[in-house]
Amino acid sequence: MSGKNMWKGCAIALAVYMVLAVAFYWIAGDQLRFREERTDCVSASEPIGELVQGMEIRQPFVAAAEEIRSVDMRLSTYQRVNSVRVLVSIVDGDQAVLAQAELSGADIEDNAVRTIPFAQPAQVTPGKRYELVLTSPDGVPGNAITAWQGSTISTARAEFPVEITERLLVDGAAREGMLHYSLLTRSYFWFGSYYWYLVLGLGLLLAGYGACLCWMAGQGRSSAGLRLAAAFQRYGYLMRQLVARDFKTKYKRSMLGILWSFLNPLLTMLVQYIVFSTLFQSDIPNFPLYLLSGIVCFNFFSEATAMGLQSIVGNAALITKVYVPKYIYPVSRVFSSAINLLLSLIPLLAVMLLMGTPVRPAMLLLPFGLVCLVALCIGMAFVLSTLMVFFRDTQFLWGVVSMLWMYMTPIFYPESIIPDQYMLLYKCNPLYHIIRFVRILLIDGVSPEPKAYALCLLASFVPLALGAAIFKKHQDKFILNL
Repeated sequence: MSGKNMWKGCAIALAVYMVLAVAFYWIAGDQLRFREERTDCVSASEPIGELVQGMEIRQPFVAAAEEIRSVDMRLSTYQRVNSVRVLVSIVDGDQAVLAQAELSGADIEDNAVRTIPFAQPAQVTPGKRYELVLTSPDGVPGNAITAWQGSTISTARAEFPVEITERLLVDGAAREGMLHYSLLTRSYFWFGSYYWYLVLGLGLLLAGYGACLCWMAGQGRSSAGLRLAAAFQRYGYLMRQLVARDFKTKYKRSMLGILWSFLNPLLTMLVQYIVFSTLFQSDIPNFPLYLLSGIVCFNFFSEATAMGLQSIVGNAALITKVYVPKYIYPVSRVFSSAINLLLSLIPLLAVMLLMGTPVRPAMLLLPFGLVCLVALCIGMAFVLSTLMVFFRDTQFLWGVVSMLWMYMTPIFYPESIIPDQYMLLYKCNPLYHIIRFVRILLIDGVSPEPKAYALCLLASFVPLALGAAIFKKHQDKFILNL
């Protein structure tokens, strides 16, 4: 590649980088400065009882953030209209009211989860103990509402008990469970204050690296970056042909053809939704979208790795006759599966619209999660295709491992059912971080916290680097074992 073309390419890359940096700040500005999280809650198993005048419902908790903005609770009206007031307060250890909201009993829907925003968020100290207090100044028997309590988490197939550290207090008497509630909290994050400094620093590094590549290209020298750019330029056409071949072969002689890319995730979601939601009463919010987003991501992972596994062995005739960089074959297989991934996003969007989930700007960040997912699959394809050359049993073992991987990933169940002592091991699953990233964008409609981006990068590009190293070390021996 000539020095002139390198200068042009580097200038375009730097311009794209600046546009993406500005766009990212516009979309995720609040999430860069603040971290919003919703605390877990127990299943609502039984009503506490009528909240009448003089009665107090107190739920102690330990603050995990600097600000409490709202609370979600399941409330019941006993199938009647109650003309009462309900006060929801956050108090500290000295019983000082930090935040309060007033509800009208007539506006409360029976047996529904109600989001109760505070007029002024409660400013709290992380790690300090506070109480959520419910009172009704004019509630009387027959004209009062009730809240719910529980001691388990309901998911898919069963009820899982949770450790109760802060018991519910009703008129000072401790109950066995805790209040069915969830707090929306916000904590301040340093990343947003230094974002532009980081953008400028990284931009200078990229500009310096680009200038170095341009100088080396002008001097006729070689480097890893120049060799990579030359490889993409030289073998780009071949890559496109291989991707097109694999995509066409998949739907050859199929009556529905490309429609299966739409129907497969939808039909899978329908079956699993009936099983896990209707029969077993899953309490996961927006469960259809939760389920389908997990299915789409894992289906691509399963398909891409299975195709990548056969990429070297399946092209043995071509490899033994024509010299082509061998990494092209597993990469092209993953890219052909990525076309199906993009097509499956259409029914995913359709489900969002049918469920009434608003389309927000945060969805523009979805390509980041998809790129990380593709990078992970390429890394796995490198490893599996290498193993397949030397051990043909890999294809059978991977079917079992892939099924186990599916159950180790929160596709149709929430991560809250995993015991705390196993969470660290559970989070070593790279798909966990990528699917969680995608779900935050689609379901919550906000950008994940900056840590989520770092975890996605680690979960994808570390396997990619390891897979590339393994593939490169053994590729010269492939031809002797094909």
